[in-house]
Amino acid sequence: MSSKTILVVDDEKLVRWSIRQKLESSGFEALEAESASQALTLFRESLPDLVTLDVRLPDGNGLKVLLEMKRLQPSIPVIMVTAYGAIDDAVKALQIGAYDFLEKPINFERLLHSIENALETTTLRKEVERSKLEQRQTYSLDRIIGQSEPILKVKRLIQRVASSEANTVLVQGASGTGKDLVAKALHYESRRHRRPFTVLNCAAIPEQLLENELFGHERGAYTDAKTAKKGLLELTDGGTLFFDEISEMPLNLQAKLLRVLEDYTFRRIGGVKDLQVDIRVVCASNKDLKSLIREKEFREDLFYRLSVIPIQLPSLRERKDDLDLLADHFVNHYNRAFKKTVKGLTAKARRLLQEYDWPGNVRELKNAIERAMILQDQDYIDVDLIPVRNREPDRHSILIGENSFEIPTGGINLYEVEKDLIRKALLQVNGNQSQASRLLSITRDTLRYKMKKYNLSKN
Repeated sequence: MSSKTILVVDDEKLVRWSIRQKLESSGFEALEAESASQALTLFRESLPDLVTLDVRLPDGNGLKVLLEMKRLQPSIPVIMVTAYGAIDDAVKALQIGAYDFLEKPINFERLLHSIENALETTTLRKEVERSKLEQRQTYSLDRIIGQSEPILKVKRLIQRVASSEANTVLVQGASGTGKDLVAKALHYESRRHRRPFTVLNCAAIPEQLLENELFGHERGAYTDAKTAKKGLLELTDGGTLFFDEISEMPLNLQAKLLRVLEDYTFRRIGGVKDLQVDIRVVCASNKDLKSLIREKEFREDLFYRLSVIPIQLPSLRERKDDLDLLADHFVNHYNRAFKKTVKGLTAKARRLLQEYDWPGNVRELKNAIERAMILQDQDYIDVDLIPVRNREPDRHSILIGENSFEIPTGGINLYEVEKDLIRKALLQVNGNQSQASRLLSITRDTLRYKMKKYNLSKN
C-alpha cells in the first residue's frame, strides 16, 4: 500500500470529500484545502507528493497558486481540476508546469490513472537525477588521486578546460595513466554534466561499422537498413563524445571527422539533410600521434584540430610521491568490494615501491593491489604480493642472440640496456622500424612506444 500524500485543493466540500475517499481507499493519504492561502500554507508545511488543484478558488486564481507551487517545489506534480473546461486555462496550466488537466465532474478512474503516472514519472526523474549526481561525484576531479606536482598541474588544467567552452581536447599518455578518467572529469565538471557522456572505442569496432556507429544512417541507406538509426553524434547532442584510441581510426573516417569538427554539422549515411550538434569532443591516445603523422597513418590537419587543448598525463614513474596515496586508495576500494579489513601495505612494501621502479602505471598498480587483496590473509600486504623490481645484488647470466652476458654483482640498469638494444637495432637497419621490430621480436607499436619512452628517433 502506498504512503504517498496528496493535497486536495477545492472550494467545494463535497468534491474534496469525494476525492479524499477515493484516494484513501486506494492507499493514499490525503490533505484538504478550501482556499488558495490554505493550500499554499499546507503545501509549504507538508510538502505533499502530489497536488490536485481547482482553477477557481474563493480567494485567488488556481493558476497563480500553481505558479507559486512550481516556484517553491518544481518537482512536485500538480493536476489541475476545473468545472468550466476552459481550453485557455488548460493551455496556461500546462505551460506553467501542470502535469495534467481534468474536468468536472471528475472521472475518478482517470484521476487515479493520472496520479499513478505522475508519481511514477516523478520517481523516475528523481532516480535519474540521483544517478547523475552519483556519476558526477564518482568522476569528479576528487577521484583523480594524487598530490604530486605533475598530477596537480594536470588537475588544474582539467578544471580550467572543463569550465571553458573548448570543444576539442586531446588527452595523451601511456596505457594505464587514466585517460578515460580525465575524459569523464572533463565532462562531469562542465556545464554539460546533465547531458550524455558517450564513448567510441576506435580500436574495438570494425572499420566498416565505425562510420555507421558515429553518423547513423537513413532507412534504405544500404541493404539491411530497414529503419533509420541515430549515430553517436546525434545521441550525444549537448554532451561529450569521447574517442578512445583515436589513433586507430581509419584515414578516410579521420577526414570525415575533421569536416564535422569544422562547423559541427553532418549527415547520416544515405541522408540529404544536414544535422547540427553541440558537443565537446575529447580524444585519447597512448601512441605518439606526431610519429603516426610522419608515418602517414594519422592526418596532420586533424591532429592540430584536436590538440587545441592538449593534456599530457604523467606516468607513475614521474609521480612516485603518489604511490602511497594510490596504494591506500585501492586497498580501501577492495576492502569495500571484498568485505575485508586489510590495513594497508607493510613498511617494507612501501619502501620498495618508492626505492625501486614500479613496472607499470596506475592501472597495473590497481590490478596488483586487487590480486594481493584476494590472496591476502593478514592485516598488511607484504612485499611478496607486490611485484616491484627488486635489485638485490646477485650474479646471473642473460642470453641475447648468440651472446651471453654476465650481470655484475653491483646490478645493472635494465632500462639503459633496453634503450641501447633498440638504438643498435635501429642503426643496424638504417631506421626501418618494421625491420627493427622483427629483430627485437616486438610489434611496431611497441617499438614506437619504447622509442618515445627513450627519446630515440629513427635516425
